[in-house]
Amino acid sequence: MITKNKNILSGGAVAFLLCLLFCMAVPLPLCAAGTLASGGENGSGNQEDGAAAQSAVPQADRVTYQEGFFYESLSDAVKEKITGISYGEGCIVPYEELKYLQVLYMDFEGQPQVGEIICNQTIAQDLVEIFYELYQASYPIERIRLIDEYGGDDTLSMEANNTSCFNYRVVDGTSSLSRHAYGMAVDINPLYNPYVTYPNGKRRVSPAASEIYADRSLDFPAKIDKNDLCYQLFTEHGFTWGGNWKTMKDYQHFQKALPQK
Repeated sequence: MITKNKNILSGGAVAFLLCLLFCMAVPLPLCAAGTLASGGENGSGNQEDGAAAQSAVPQADRVTYQEGFFYESLSDAVKEKITGISYGEGCIVPYEELKYLQVLYMDFEGQPQVGEIICNQTIAQDLVEIFYELYQASYPIERIRLIDEYGGDDTLSMEANNTSCFNYRVVDGTSSLSRHAYGMAVDINPLYNPYVTYPNGKRRVSPAASEIYADRSLDFPAKIDKNDLCYQLFTEHGFTWGGNWKTMKDYQHFQKALPQK
């Protein structure tokens, strides 16, 4: 009887050890691993209380393009995060027409990071495809955070070289809604690809810290021009580049026409 009990105990211990080894061998889900990877100075900052922390529970309509690249309807947590900031008072774009995206990207140190984007539903597939190609090519993007982490302030976001999309706001210096207000425009590495206008014939560079990068004859990292992969991918997907505009230049900016109602 004693011998039988010892055998049972030994078998249970072996089963436990095998189970423990199996669990150690299974990697963390991508969303958990990505959230950890996105911290730090050049990552996605404090993700614990951000929307990325909520992406572990997929929305019913989540569309996964590749591992780490998906879009879905806005969760309650995301709506709460953006309401009153990027989704400001009087926003004419229903929540239902926006999508929350998670993408991977290579930062300026060559480290993979997790980024968050909110865009119009009509360009969500375009963006996951574009950012996947950029990631595969190790194209450098300093950070991709929701602009709400900068209080919805476009200047602060540009100064941080933050890549972003949706922000219910007007075009700088006008009363007209920006394509960003509809989630139909994306700004890429804006510090190195500034917005250049000529009010009263005098050049104005935004953000002001980008003055040196307004000289497009210079060579520097993350410069968008017609030879750049970012330009090639966005234009292949039907986007217009602000660097092609005649009366002003918005080198960071790619936009699509507003969706037909």
